[in-house]
Amino acid sequence: MANLGYLQLVRHCNQYCRICSNPETPWVLDLDAAIRALDDFAQRGYAGVILTGGEPSLSEIVEPVVMHATQRGLSVRMITNGSRLADKSLAQRWIEAGLRHFHVSLYSSRREVHDHITCVKGSFDLARHAIRNLGEGGAVLNLNTVINRFNCDHLHELAQLVVDEMPWVSHVVINNLDPSMGRAETNRQALHRLVDMEVSLHKALGILTAGARTFRVERVPLCFMVDYAHCSTETRKIIKAEERIIHFLDEKGTVRQTSFRHHKAAVCAHCSLDPICAGLFEMGHGFDETELAPVFVDPAAIIRRVLRQ
Repeated sequence: MANLGYLQLVRHCNQYCRICSNPETPWVLDLDAAIRALDDFAQRGYAGVILTGGEPSLSEIVEPVVMHATQRGLSVRMITNGSRLADKSLAQRWIEAGLRHFHVSLYSSRREVHDHITCVKGSFDLARHAIRNLGEGGAVLNLNTVINRFNCDHLHELAQLVVDEMPWVSHVVINNLDPSMGRAETNRQALHRLVDMEVSLHKALGILTAGARTFRVERVPLCFMVDYAHCSTETRKIIKAEERIIHFLDEKGTVRQTSFRHHKAAVCAHCSLDPICAGLFEMGHGFDETELAPVFVDPAAIIRRVLRQ
């Protein structure tokens, strides 16, 4: 098992993404609290910690957090929009400090779509510069994206961009939209139907497979990704009985997550993959249960494949 902890360093950001599910607050994490959290992760035998936000690169304690985490034997990752890491000197400094694994968010292969989603003109180019800086600096580089109405018809174009122009990106994380809070809750025009993403998502995963890139998909029920069920984040955690701890900078506080199951529709009871499928995240709040349908494939083959990886 590879349990990872999440640590929110800040809750503010330098972008204004229409799809953001983290309400912005002025709260920031101080170093003493960060060290206590890191020590807790280490004592639990966690493999590493993921620094998140807001935009965690805006935090003033990145380097001491990274140094303490590595001293405790934790690998360190950062989820970032990449805007600050377009500065090559900063990217190199953090890599040398021990932060050698980054998830850079890119929401579209089309400059105008990405900038529309982030509400910051030029953010596409900054993210591309960050990817190059980090890749050339020797960091492990993942790409994060979020499925929404603005990009759901051309996810495969983003996958092709990764394969064709981003040799440094080894892994892609595709998250379905969380419409429950933050700007994503108020910008309802960003919400898509699951059927709107189905064809493009399947093409994208095929392109990444052919391009020898690994990937994970989160919050997508298995009936929409049957051929790639072994790459569902929740399915993998259900099969492996993994957990994660998230230290939020809001009223949620510290959350230890041991269940990765969402809502189910009545038809799910007839699906052969029901025991290993998380179901539909935020069903009824944003997504419609009538889009779900049972499938009839052997779950044992999926379970074996997950356990082999």
